[in-house]
Amino acid sequence: MSTRFPFTAVVGQQDLQLALLLNAVAPNIGGVLVRGEKGTAKSTAVRALAALLPEVEVVAGCRFSCDPVSPDPSCPDGPHAGEGAEARDARMVELPVGASEDRLVGALDIERALAEGVKAFEPGLLAAANRGILYVDEVNLLHDHLVDVLLDAAAMGASYVEREGVSVRHAARFLLVGTMNPEEGELRPQLLDRFGLTVEVAASREPDQRVEVVRRRLAYDDDPDAFAARWADEERAVRQRILAARELLPKVRLGDGALKQIAATCAAFEVDGMRADIVMARTATALAAWDGRSDVLAEDVRQAALLALPHRRRRNPFDAPGLDEDKLDQTLEESAGDDDDPDPDGPGGGGGQPSPSPEDGPQGGDAGAQPEAGEDGEPQPAAGGASEQAPARAAEPFRTKALTVPGVGAGAAGRRSRARTERGRTTGALRPRGALTKLHLAATVRAAAPHQRARGRSGPGLVLRRDDLRQAAREGREGNLVLFVVDASGSMAARQRMSAVKGAVLSLLLDAYQRRDKVGLVTFRGTAAEVALPPTSSVDAAAARLESLPTGGRTPLAAGLLKAHDVLRVERLRDPSRRALLVVVTDGRATGGPEPVALAGRAARLFGAESVASVVVDCESGPVRLGLAGRLAEELGGTAVTLDELRADAIAGLVRDVRGTTSRRAA
Repeated sequence: MSTRFPFTAVVGQQDLQLALLLNAVAPNIGGVLVRGEKGTAKSTAVRALAALLPEVEVVAGCRFSCDPVSPDPSCPDGPHAGEGAEARDARMVELPVGASEDRLVGALDIERALAEGVKAFEPGLLAAANRGILYVDEVNLLHDHLVDVLLDAAAMGASYVEREGVSVRHAARFLLVGTMNPEEGELRPQLLDRFGLTVEVAASREPDQRVEVVRRRLAYDDDPDAFAARWADEERAVRQRILAARELLPKVRLGDGALKQIAATCAAFEVDGMRADIVMARTATALAAWDGRSDVLAEDVRQAALLALPHRRRRNPFDAPGLDEDKLDQTLEESAGDDDDPDPDGPGGGGGQPSPSPEDGPQGGDAGAQPEAGEDGEPQPAAGGASEQAPARAAEPFRTKALTVPGVGAGAAGRRSRARTERGRTTGALRPRGALTKLHLAATVRAAAPHQRARGRSGPGLVLRRDDLRQAAREGREGNLVLFVVDASGSMAARQRMSAVKGAVLSLLLDAYQRRDKVGLVTFRGTAAEVALPPTSSVDAAAARLESLPTGGRTPLAAGLLKAHDVLRVERLRDPSRRALLVVVTDGRATGGPEPVALAGRAARLFGAESVASVVVDCESGPVRLGLAGRLAEELGGTAVTLDELRADAIAGLVRDVRGTTSRRAA
């Protein structure tokens, strides 16, 4: 086994180290979600933590790591009465992003269960991680149903496997750590809430600290064993401190004053539910134990808030995590109890995320920051020249009607279009390809029944052959690639009009976020088109690009469509199972170059020939309308809808129109 980078040798990530250590002291905190850009030692710190955890005593030969002092009575390898014990290092188990549900929770041998009545169970990663660490790198890319299973097991301390009436339960208590890069997409708010603590990490901007990072990494790469030996004393000291904190933890007193501060803080920041209060209480108690104290102080409550609340106060998908520390200090001061230290000014060692200062500009996916306007309310001229206007502010988003891709796909799990999936309603049965995962019991029995006499059946069980097994065919919903092609030309540049257009696109982005889509953004103006955002799962990144979108110039509609066609062609090669939905936001005008209208028509017909589902959002306004967007929709083989009709309460027939148009084109 290769030597791991020492935990104590990680430079400049004190908040991350503290959050991990607190969970090592009190695993019931609920784990850590580490958010940050690539190359910030997220994975290095998590992997290094495993070497600091104390050894665990397990029942000899138990695949589920049962504690010999109190073995799990429902352990599939039990009962364990009188069996020997052995000590081993705490495990760190990694869950790959592409893992199947059976790989995570384990698999039952359905064939033996039906024929012999035997619960033959092959443990999964949850069993291997029991009493250790379960690490999920890029947790935001994990399929939603796997995240649900994972977090349920972490909350209950047990894993349940149910297959056609046969069930197995085993203990699954582990320290859950997830890492993610927000640029690649966010976790849903309800899943964020299930992680106990969250930490934002970023590379230091201090040259001296960056030099030290490079120096230590090079020394480790040259001789890992010698480098680890240099840090052995520090590692040993931290390990002993974890053990001491675990022993002290049951004796720590959480007074009424501290509890009042916790409740007041959660109420002040309007977090949903009671999980935040419980996590803050456990974290504050662990902080006191980590510092060797038997009483929880106000500084512990403050530090717990900075670690437990930032990811729980997001009100919509485009809000950046964070906490207003001035408001936090004021709340702690106003709610200070008599039996606890009322000093709210103790820094508690930092932690959490600093609130953005005015000069920092917009943060993350915050779509609220806007450029300055002149005295007449119009934007100041942009640096690019008089023909380009500064970005307009997006209007308030609204709920849109669902746009779906016709037919039945087989793409990534999501909530937009119909698809053949592992989860959903059963629509039929088929012969399994590879391992059987979802048994269709009735179809299996029907396939085996005619052969029972010929196979010499004499007992109560069925005589099954591999060819009898039938897989359940299920239908659910998939996520699509929603590619936005947005007209940013001068014909769209009226301030109020562009604000409405951005509000409509932002509304569609919110819908894409909720339906687990990938999104891309192509814009066109002047003489060319550009890919403002390549297809990504980070919908908030698309919202940020939209917010800063300038307008002005001619309308190269054909260039925008051809650029979109190139994007879809490349994405088909990368992810052939993910179907696309093209959303063109324009008034339909085409200017610049020879025969711009004819050229745009030829470009549109490329999508019609390839049966790409498309919708044109018609932005034309004024008393006289040319209907150019409607003609573009016909060329695309899609449907057109006005900005007003895009609202959910106004276009009951839009999905039907999209499907009907595509069906007629296919015919």
